[in-house]
Amino acid sequence: MTRSRARGWAQLLQDHWWRPRPSLLARALQPLSWLYQAAYRMQRMATTPQRAMVPVLVVGNCVVGGAGKTPTVLAVLRLLQAAGHRPAVLSRGYGRVGAEPRQVLQGDTPDLVGDEPLLIHRRSGVPVWVGPDRAALATLACRQQPDIDVLVCDDGLQHHRLARDVNLVVFDERGTGNGLLLPAGPLRQPLPAEALHHQTGAMTRVLYNAPVPSTSLPGTMAQRQITTAWPLDAWWHAWGHARGGGASAQAVPLESLRGRELLAVAGLAAPEKFFNMLESAGLQIKRLPLPDHHPFNGLPWPGNTAEVVTTEKDAIKLHAALGGRTRVWVVPLDFSLPEALAQELIDALFPPLPPAKPTTP
Repeated sequence: MTRSRARGWAQLLQDHWWRPRPSLLARALQPLSWLYQAAYRMQRMATTPQRAMVPVLVVGNCVVGGAGKTPTVLAVLRLLQAAGHRPAVLSRGYGRVGAEPRQVLQGDTPDLVGDEPLLIHRRSGVPVWVGPDRAALATLACRQQPDIDVLVCDDGLQHHRLARDVNLVVFDERGTGNGLLLPAGPLRQPLPAEALHHQTGAMTRVLYNAPVPSTSLPGTMAQRQITTAWPLDAWWHAWGHARGGGASAQAVPLESLRGRELLAVAGLAAPEKFFNMLESAGLQIKRLPLPDHHPFNGLPWPGNTAEVVTTEKDAIKLHAALGGRTRVWVVPLDFSLPEALAQELIDALFPPLPPAKPTTP
C-alpha cells in the first residue's frame, strides 16, 4: 500500500471514529474490536507491574491521537517543581529512529528522541528519558540520576509493566467519539469508568482539555489560553541554553497579530483546536492542517508566504534558518491545573505524614 493510500485510509477511519454514533463501517469493523479487547485483557492479565524507586504519575489518554497530553505533562512538571520536587519524564519517543533507551540531550533532534520528548525537555529543563519499556527506563533513570524523586510518564496509560501511583487521564472536546475500541473506534482501552479505576490500585483522575466535560466520567476542566506569539528564532533561544534570557522581550501579545494575513500551520492529531483558538483570539487565518508528528523535511507552505503561526510541537522541528523569507510565529498554549486537582496529585504522590502521637510520661 502506498503512503498516500495509507494516509487516505487512516483519514477515512478517523472520520468514522469521531462520529457520535457508530457508522455502518464502524459496525463492520466491530468484530476486530472484540479481538482487540480480548488481546488487551490477556496482556493485562499476563503483566506483573514493576514498582519504580520513586512515585510514578502517568499522563495519558484512552483514545488515539492527541488530547492535550504534552501541555498537561508540562503543567504537572511546573506543579512538581514549584512544590520543591525533582521530577523526570519517561516517554516512548514516538517517531524517532532506533529504540535504544537514552536520555534526551539539549542538542538532540526530533529524529533521535521524538518531537514531544524534546519539546518537554526544552520547555521544562527536567531530565527526559525515551525508550519502549518504561519499567526498564524508570530503573535506568533513577540509577543514573539518584536525586530524582518522582517520575512522570508522557503517555503510557496502556503500558502496564510500570506500576503507577496516579493516572491523569486527558480528554479533549472529542470525548470518546463513537465509543468503540480500535479499529472500529478511537478507544485504546475499554470504558466506562470501571476500566479507568482499576489501574493496579492507582488513584485516577480525569482532566478535560475542553470547556465542558466531553464524556460521562467525572473530572475537572483544565485552564488553557493562548496569549503570546514568539518569533521562531527567539522561541528557540528562550527555551534552549538561555532558559528565557533576554529573548522573552521579543514575544508579543497575540492580539498584535490581528488584521494581518496569517497562515496557521498545525501538525496535530486534532489541528482544528489550534485553529479555533487562534480565531477566538481575533486572528484572521488560512488553515494548513498537517498529519500528526509531521516531520517538516521541507517547508509545507509556499515560499512567498509572508507570515505563519504554528504550535510549539511543530516549532521543535522547524529550525529558524528554514523559515526563509517567511516570518514564523510560535504560539504556546498556556495550560494550568485546577488548584484542587493539583493538591490531590501532590498528596497522592507524597502522602502527608500522620501526626505524631503524643508521648506518655
